Amino acid sequence: MTDTAGTPSGGPDDDTPAAGGDRARGPEAGASASGTGLIRRRRRRWARYGSVGVALLAIGAMAAGWALYANLNGNITPDEAAAAELARYEKERPTALVHGAQNILLIGSDSRAGENRRYGRDPGTQRSDTTILLHLSAGRRSATAVSLPRDLMVDIPSCRRSDGSHTEPTFAMFNYAFEKGGSACTIRTVEKLTDIRIDHHAVVDFSGFKKMVDAVGGVQICLAEPIRDKAAKLQLPAGRVTLNGEQALGYVRARKSLGDGSDTDRMERQQRFLAALVKKVRSNDVLLNPAKLYPVLDAATSALTTDPGLASLRGLYDLVRGVRDIPTENVQFLTVPRESYVHNSNRDQLVEPAAERLFERLRSDAPVEVARNFARGDGKNAHENTDTESDGYSLYADSEVSPAPTFSGNTADEDHCR
Repeated sequence: MTDTAGTPSGGPDDDTPAAGGDRARGPEAGASASGTGLIRRRRRRWARYGSVGVALLAIGAMAAGWALYANLNGNITPDEAAAAELARYEKERPTALVHGAQNILLIGSDSRAGENRRYGRDPGTQRSDTTILLHLSAGRRSATAVSLPRDLMVDIPSCRRSDGSHTEPTFAMFNYAFEKGGSACTIRTVEKLTDIRIDHHAVVDFSGFKKMVDAVGGVQICLAEPIRDKAAKLQLPAGRVTLNGEQALGYVRARKSLGDGSDTDRMERQQRFLAALVKKVRSNDVLLNPAKLYPVLDAATSALTTDPGLASLRGLYDLVRGVRDIPTENVQFLTVPRESYVHNSNRDQLVEPAAERLFERLRSDAPVEVARNFARGDGKNAHENTDTESDGYSLYADSEVSPAPTFSGNTADEDHCR
């Protein structure tokens, strides 16, 4: 259609809006719309870049976390040989009586292999320098650590040596079991002695012990007098002292210059040190602080040889999670009641019925109490203490409720400098 001048209706010279559209845009309007669109496109682009960046950071964090987990998990050495050996004797092992309670055997090895060669000349021999039976109550209300003397005379069953041969059953010092048959033989000896089922075990050597102490920043102890011990490489002042790993190892192993030189005194010193270590870890919130926790986990996992059930971060985490909320006053340390062996004063034997009562209470997950500074009588060990019988023992046979017997020991809550 055309008008009278012959110009098409709606053409370029027409000021009316185009049919079905907006008023034609001028140059300024077009530039403004183009700029707005560009900004929007840039914003969408940066949003996409940001999303990709966040995803990459998340993936990187996950990869780093997995790498740390894999590193820690791979540090632990599973004791497959012990597991296989224990499986062969499953029918003769004790039965666990209380669901949820756990008994863990902690073995300190004096192996001189590898980094430990500096502490002796016999890299082919390892003995159980320290052995502790750790009982965790059902519900994790308490933890009781019982030291077993290395010189205790016990019945040791026939055990498989590393070369596949077997030892003969024998009556010998307790640490002979680990020397000849390793952790499996030690576990079977403890189970035979106590009738307590060992659920897990862990072995740590000198080097591992030092690394764990250094990882927590050292452990504070209290010394009544200065220590000058060349053999233990200790030069320490009296009072409160923070020990690094090397010093701590010398402190818990020294015999000649500290106390009366007996293994009894050394075990009590070890118990006080472990109590201080527990207190240090708890006071620094190590278990709840990733920055502090990782070095401790790295040192601990590198130091441990455990049964397959504990030989993973998951296994250790489940264990630690169960004990981290136990009050320090309920973390107890004691030595099994014993005295000088009747045929050799340099060896030990159990004191009965106190020792059996302790084992029975651990088997049944019954309470055990500890207290300090009981009279020792024979100079070797404080026995069980009660106020009901003059000889220091009470079987509570006629009582409906058995009070918890009290043994000489200490808790992680005590301050030994007071």
